[in-house]
Amino acid sequence: MADLVPDLTKIDPKGLFTDVYSMDGITLEECRSVFLDWAISGKDDVDETQALADLHAHFATPSPDHPMSSVLRDAVMGAQNKGRRRGGARGRPRPDYET
Repeated sequence: MADLVPDLTKIDPKGLFTDVYSMDGITLEECRSVFLDWAISGKDDVDETQALADLHAHFATPSPDHPMSSVLRDAVMGAQNKGRRRGGARGRPRPDYET
């Protein structure tokens, strides 16, 4: 049978999320900073979308009012919408010039 529990040491080798969820009085801004540190650190052979879902399920679901839970919810939603074009020159309408 497959192991359904995520390997947190592979997803979060520094233990950032465990530390954050054990801190009292941590702010949303501090949680965003910790999340950014996690996001830019190299995690070999880790599917980021799945890792976010696993982190959310493990930490945010049991503690929905924690500020990091909000950060993880936003990250999961952003990962689901990844790949959408949000603008730029090709996203703007162009006039139809006749020569």
